[in-house]
Amino acid sequence: MHWPSLLSLSLTIVAFTSLVAQPIYIGSQRELFVDDYLVESLTDVDLRLHAPRKAPRAESPLPVRHAMTVIKDGDYYRAYYREADPSYKGPIHSGHPGETLCYAESLDGHNWRLPNLGLHEVGGTIENNAILTNMPPYLHNFMPFLDTRPGVDPEERYKAVAGYPGKGDKRGTTMEGIGLYGFVSPDGINWTMQGEIIPYQPEWRHAFDSANVAFWSEAENKYVCYFRTWTPGTRLRTVARSTSSDFIEWSEPVEMAPNLPGEHLYTTMTHPYVRAPHIYIALPTRFVPGEKDSADEVRKNTTDVLFMSSRAGSNHYDRLFTEAFIRPGLDSKQWTNRANFVANNVLQTSPTELSIYHRSGDRYVIRTDGFISVHAGAKAGSLTTKPLVFTGEMLELNYSTSANGFVQVELIDLEDNVIATSKRITGDAIDEPVEWINLIDILDFSDQPVRLRFSMKEADLYAYRFYDE
Repeated sequence: MHWPSLLSLSLTIVAFTSLVAQPIYIGSQRELFVDDYLVESLTDVDLRLHAPRKAPRAESPLPVRHAMTVIKDGDYYRAYYREADPSYKGPIHSGHPGETLCYAESLDGHNWRLPNLGLHEVGGTIENNAILTNMPPYLHNFMPFLDTRPGVDPEERYKAVAGYPGKGDKRGTTMEGIGLYGFVSPDGINWTMQGEIIPYQPEWRHAFDSANVAFWSEAENKYVCYFRTWTPGTRLRTVARSTSSDFIEWSEPVEMAPNLPGEHLYTTMTHPYVRAPHIYIALPTRFVPGEKDSADEVRKNTTDVLFMSSRAGSNHYDRLFTEAFIRPGLDSKQWTNRANFVANNVLQTSPTELSIYHRSGDRYVIRTDGFISVHAGAKAGSLTTKPLVFTGEMLELNYSTSANGFVQVELIDLEDNVIATSKRITGDAIDEPVEWINLIDILDFSDQPVRLRFSMKEADLYAYRFYDE
């Protein structure tokens, strides 16, 4: 057996240590605690998942529908959802000719109007809000997005992905036309089909049979698509990812494999977080198969909503918490099959509030950045970050404390020497600037590797960001 020399082994250890200690560049982007990417150590604090709560029911809520997308465009919130033509008398199945795509809009993200667009005849009248009809199978899972790519053609300002291959085992299928299709629109109302963009792979048992989502990634400088696949063997509903520079040619799909053993993830609803677009938020529906022959509807099939995240360029999801993010709740109707889906996109509906739209017509709200916090109880504790490099002259925090609590920040070097200490902060704020006790010029440490140590008591810390005043 050939053993490495002591010199070569030492060089390997040095190289490995250097690689591990490489500082993480964060610049001036906002960082949330949705993963442990920047966390080095926790002392007497923990990470906590915060469940959204239902807002009061709107006087004019969104309809109870599947395959929903909600987009913020200027002053308007725009919603898209699947509907059915009541005059259709043919066979009812996924992707049938009677499925339609309908549109709603709102100025506050709470109360909605269904505009009379007069574009298509549905149910014997053109007085409706349908924007696409009689396009099987594409209206089964038509998922639009607002294309924020710099220099995008105004005629293609909106884009969408759609496609359903039909039921059954598709392994070995090589036919064209059963993949995922691209659509473009200047206004989100009038749409043109581009053609097949992600072909069906013959090794797949099934794919695309759910809400597939795409977006322009500012952080990756490309289009990203997350779509439904099935695991081989165990046949679990799961997800794959593909990217494109032009929305026409797409990369070879990569399986994300976020499932726990035996776990079905029905949808992903993955999208860039509005205040930190390098972080992708995902709110998948978890499908729990029940007893098919049970007379109890609850025991047949149930669903709930999970929380996951991913970072730009990553081929995996982070799941700090594997329990439900939104439970079915007290309403017995929410315990029936396919009752718990949320719309694609978590939107900011006030400076302090994010909104999540549920297929029940309910709007769930959560604190801005408030998915997961670093939490300290009555005993003070701390979180220390990995070495990082920032840019900017100010540091701001999203935090909440009790009357007896506090948050305090230390800037420390790689040898654990304290460079600067902030004043203790008590209160509750979304974007609170940090004041330093020793009046340092934080710009002196910009672009240098440092750590942050957050000391806390009876407090929650949700996010932090360096920035120029």
